[in-house]
Amino acid sequence: MRIAILNKDRCQPRRCSHECEKYCPRVRTGDETIVFQEDGKPSISEELCVGCGICINKCPFDAIMIIGLPEELTEPTHRYGPNAFALYGLPVPQVGRVTGILGPNGIGKSTAVQILSGTLVPNFGEGEGNWERVLEYYSGTVLYDYFSDVVDGNIKVSQKPQYVDLIPKAFKGKTSELLEKTDERGVLDELVERLDLSHIIDRKITELSGGELQRVAIAACAAKDADFYFFDEISPYLDIYQRINSAQLIQEMAEEKAVLVVEHDLAILDMLADVVHVAYGQPGAYGVITYPKGVRIGINQYLKGYLPEENVRIRPEAIKFEVHPPREETDVETLVEYNSFSKSYDEAFSLETEEGSLREGEVLGIVGPNGIGKSTFVKMLAGEIEPDEGELDLDISISYKPQYIKGDSPLQVQYFLRGISSKFDTSYFQSEVAKPLQLEQLYERSLTDLSGGELQRVAIAACLCRDADMYILDEPSAHLDVEQRSMTTRVIKRFAENSSKTAMVVDHDIYMIDMLSERLIVFEGEPAVYGKAHQPASMQAGMNQFLENLDITFRRDEDTSRPRVNKPHSRLDREQKAKKEYYYHNIE
Repeated sequence: MRIAILNKDRCQPRRCSHECEKYCPRVRTGDETIVFQEDGKPSISEELCVGCGICINKCPFDAIMIIGLPEELTEPTHRYGPNAFALYGLPVPQVGRVTGILGPNGIGKSTAVQILSGTLVPNFGEGEGNWERVLEYYSGTVLYDYFSDVVDGNIKVSQKPQYVDLIPKAFKGKTSELLEKTDERGVLDELVERLDLSHIIDRKITELSGGELQRVAIAACAAKDADFYFFDEISPYLDIYQRINSAQLIQEMAEEKAVLVVEHDLAILDMLADVVHVAYGQPGAYGVITYPKGVRIGINQYLKGYLPEENVRIRPEAIKFEVHPPREETDVETLVEYNSFSKSYDEAFSLETEEGSLREGEVLGIVGPNGIGKSTFVKMLAGEIEPDEGELDLDISISYKPQYIKGDSPLQVQYFLRGISSKFDTSYFQSEVAKPLQLEQLYERSLTDLSGGELQRVAIAACLCRDADMYILDEPSAHLDVEQRSMTTRVIKRFAENSSKTAMVVDHDIYMIDMLSERLIVFEGEPAVYGKAHQPASMQAGMNQFLENLDITFRRDEDTSRPRVNKPHSRLDREQKAKKEYYYHNIE
């Protein structure tokens, strides 16, 4: 079986010669395989299409996808119309369990949640949806009872949105006013304390940082009295302590309610979920949601790129982790050395740094809690802020990607990137940066139309596109799925090595820091009061110092070597703390 997908946003029939129809061999023999509709755009008959792929290659706007599906996928759960996105399968929410969905963006997770909430009726690929047919289809399954409650109006859903940056556009009042509106369970005071929101409760929503907005969104979702809770990415803008704290809160909620979570931070998903559904397919074309798997098994299969039960390969190669930290290289040239410096803000917050050196061609990870001065540190290195004490005359050019990105320009992506640097048109940039980050499909879209994840990839490319000696990227993992994080890691690392440039990456995703960094700069102190940046250290020393401050240890999965959070006070947790092996455990 095959499906034909037309991306109507990319399709520009007035700017082409209808190559899809002109070169289709079935059309030439007289069949109506491709017919242009009243809106001027083509409709492709999936029954008549032979899958030759000529229309795909001839379309000047890459608007057509012809995809061969596994034989088992005969009937979609829902399809948005002819030549439109199709979803196969649904996750199964269960009371007493946290159910996770693991998969790329654009694969149908939002569609699945709309169906489970009752706002979208599955149509099984044919016209309008009908609840009677839905109940008949799921008769004898766990979903039958669930959808029966949906039809009877007995299911109330509470949903945390993916992009918390949009909350200030929808609500202009104080944080307390927003949370009081959602407090249907009478647990607002408890949530404010658990999520450390007391100091921002009287501030306006428009004044909050990304991390504060994320915690407010989690509190607002948890405060509602619902039967089914859906949390769409809890990790962006939160540090690892806040991520673990939020995960523990959600686990407690799941003891009495059904909870569904989409999360791309695998360390958090591993400790948060009881079971996971792996979602695979082709973003924007079709998505398949598997039956539930044990969380460890599901994550490991996803990382390996092969699902044995479904007999499907979802990735040509596995995502791998190194058990041993990178070795120190002694023959690497030093880019720049800096002395200690400090910065204070009206006695409200102060930051001091130790002296250090940066090497050519290396990637430095920067880790520490939120509000500890990491962004202030990189802004001082970038020359955006002047230190109060100590000289910081690095005499190097720096390209900086900020933590919070705004797509407020009507420019198309290609013209935006071309306007930054002529490097955009070089074969190296196109093959080593643009193609892995999947930017080609975004070139003709304006920045204002991009989603958070798409805007993040453009911002990473824009940072690497500039001519500079050092590249600083502040939280490049935000809103990227697992595949995109892995590819972004590879892009940044290869870019630093091939061009002998220094890169500094501030991020809270332990997996990304693990795969990317050769050395670490660890921040300590009291958030929003005092911060201290230590000199660059080896990965082993840096991770030990960072995780000791958090009182967290990681073990290695026997199957994939990926890091997994140890349960507090478990035997392995106690042993590793005694040996000061918080991250790289059992190193020979």
